[in-house]
This record gives sequence, C-alpha cells and structure tokens, in this order.
Amino acid sequence: MTQQAPPPTPAQIKRWRQYLADELAEGALYRELASQRQGEERAILLALAQAEIRHEEHWRTLLGEHAGRSASPSLSRTMLRFLARHFGSVFVLALAQRAEGGTPYTLDTDASRQMAADELVHEEVIRGLAIRGRNRLAGNFRAAVFGANDGLVSNLALVMGIGATGVATSIVLFSGIAGLLAGALSMAAGEYVSVRSQRELLSASKPTQVTLAAAPDLDLDANELVLVYKARGMSDEDAAHRAAERMGIYSCDCNPSLSLQPERDELAGAEEHEELGSAMGAAASSFCFFASGAVIPILPFIFGMSGTPAIMLAAVLVGIALLFTGGVVGLLSGASPTKRGLRQLAIGLGAAAITYVLGLLVGGSVA
Repeated sequence: MTQQAPPPTPAQIKRWRQYLADELAEGALYRELASQRQGEERAILLALAQAEIRHEEHWRTLLGEHAGRSASPSLSRTMLRFLARHFGSVFVLALAQRAEGGTPYTLDTDASRQMAADELVHEEVIRGLAIRGRNRLAGNFRAAVFGANDGLVSNLALVMGIGATGVATSIVLFSGIAGLLAGALSMAAGEYVSVRSQRELLSASKPTQVTLAAAPDLDLDANELVLVYKARGMSDEDAAHRAAERMGIYSCDCNPSLSLQPERDELAGAEEHEELGSAMGAAASSFCFFASGAVIPILPFIFGMSGTPAIMLAAVLVGIALLFTGGVVGLLSGASPTKRGLRQLAIGLGAAAITYVLGLLVGGSVA
C-alpha cells in the first residue's frame, strides 16, 4: 500500500502560493517584452514564458485544493512588469537577469531539480538578450555616465577645496562655474579630436581603387597585384583569385566568396564611420554630459547658500547622483546596483574629502 504524502503545512502553502504568483508574473513579463520585439528575440522571450507555465503547473499540483487562493507577486516582479509595460528597455532585461539568478529553487526541496536548472538557464538566456542591448548603447552610455560622473566628482572636489579655504561665496561660485566650463570644454575638445582622428585613420586605412586603373597594364608573368591583396591579409590562393579578377582572368579555381563586390568595401567603411558618429556630435554630447554633472555641486551657491551648509548640501546632492549613476552601471553590467552605487559614492566623496582637507590646510596657513 502506497503511503500517502502528509498534508502541506501552512508555511508550505504560503511559500508555494508566493512561488506560483511569481511564476505567473515572470511569464507575463516575458510576454510583455515579447510584444515589443520581433524576430528571434520575440521567439526566445515567448519560449521563456512557456517554460514558466511548466513551473506554474508544478506549484498548482502541489497546492491542490489550496491553489484557488492566489498571493500577490513580489514587489520586484511587480516593478519589472511595470517597467516592461512602459519601457521595455535593456534595464528591464538586466533586472530580470538578476531575478532569475537569485532563484530560491536551488535550496528548496519542494522545487524539482529540473526547475532549479531551468532558472539557471533562463538567467543565461536573459543575459544573452541583455548583452545585445548593452552592445547597442555601449558607446553612448559610456559617454553619458562617465562624462556626468567626471563632472560630479571634479567640480565637487573643486568647490569643497575652494570653500574650505574660507573665501567669499562669490569666489566659490565663480570657481565652480569656471570648473564646469573648463571641464566641459576640455571633454568636448578631447572627444572631438578623438573621433575626428579615428575617422581620419579609418579613411587613411580604406583600400583605394588604384588597382582598377593599374590592372590593364600589369605584367601577367610578374603580377605584383597579388602583393596588394596579400598585404591586406589574404592568403596566397585568395590573393591570386582577386588579382585574376582585377586583370580580367577568371580561370583561377580559388575561393569564390572573394569575387569582386565593388560596393562591399564602401559599405563597410560607411558602417564604421556611422558607428563612430560625427566629431561635432560627440563633442556636444561630452560637453552636455559633463556639464549636467558639474552643475549639481554649485546649485546651493546659485540659490544663495554659503559656507559650510552649502558645501554639505552640495556633497549630499552629488552623493545621491553618484549612487544613481553607480546603480545604473550595476544594473546594465548585471552586478548589484547597491554595491556599484556605494563604490561610486565612496570614490567620489573620497576625492572631494581630500581636496576639502587640503583647502582647510591652505586656509589655515594663510590665516
């Protein structure tokens, strides 16, 4: 006679209901994200939603007659659903990755080993989808976060260092404005030169069409055109194929994928230039990003505050901004936003504290 399983305890029923609610929320999240995407990404997200249905059935089976009364999904799942419905960005995928990675199923014997394994695989699937989004915004995101962070830290350090010397508030404010403009212009100039130089380097490296003009007059027995393609990295066989085509000879039994495509090099070059963007656009973005961070430390002085209260408020405002930028970096990198935010805060305020102490020393020596 088969021994009947003991009835679930109230603690188990509560836990299973919570699991069921979270699985329902996760399935809805993936369907929400899928509705905003097309092609392969949509199919992947719908497959994840289907997997969550299997997990739902597991908890429904265990709950039995207790499955009728549902629990509310956790706050994190509710927030994810809200963000997916209104934004559907890479931030949601990064948060979903963390949610999948923090599954309790690995330690809960009521969950099957297959379910625990599923959650780990789901984390990797979401990581792969998030990577696509991270790659798409990597350049602009880097410029925005690091530009704003540089403005926050450098101008807070400047304002605290000057303010600690005991000079008039107007001098502190002027120094902060000067620091904002100097830093933003320096960032803009550096970005302009960097992008412009890189575009010029790409243009200088782009193959020319001189081989088209020279090919008819080349010596067939001493075909130096092969050297051109070998210098560009082709093998002997592939270089011979390309040279034969340039000279109007098509008897070479080499790699057919190297057949001439006049538009290919031009398109590749255009794509590379497009990825870089314009030098003026990069300069303007860097100026704005740096200035957006650098203006925060001088806000108390702009609104008439002075002395230590203004310095302390500036430090608090910058601290909040550093926590936010650090948290955003943490989310996008799949790491803990809290740890990244606190690290950013410690670095920024640590640098400002050093200049503040130096300002006190300079002010004391002058006095």
